[in-house]
Amino acid sequence: MDITIHASFLPTTDPEVSLAFYRDALGFEVRQDVGQGTMRWITIGAPSQPGTSIVLYPPTADPGITDDEQRTIAEMMAKGTFASILLATPDLDAAFERVQATDAEVMQEPTDQDWGVRDCAFRDPAGNTVRLQQS
Repeated sequence: MDITIHASFLPTTDPEVSLAFYRDALGFEVRQDVGQGTMRWITIGAPSQPGTSIVLYPPTADPGITDDEQRTIAEMMAKGTFASILLATPDLDAAFERVQATDAEVMQEPTDQDWGVRDCAFRDPAGNTVRLQQS
């Protein structure tokens, strides 16, 4: 069996701000942009990985989500506990400098971990935890 990862989803409450962050700070390309206003699904990805994407999506767009669930999602996003992603780069320090030049909240500066990985962590504009490790 040959199964690959095609797309992963990250919630956003402000598509323009999230798009600017992933495009300008992390260098992702826009592959598709569907919808308008806050009801947009924006597909982005690393130019070197054309078959793998991230979809920035409105987390409460599903009509089956109750008002209580919408509040819970908003609270979890504000705390940074709703979604996360792990990315990799060959030059962690340069990537960290680009991220640090934005308004992203730095959670951990580049650190050599006991388990052999050098990584850092920050929150994207929607509050999602982004861990970035040296590849």
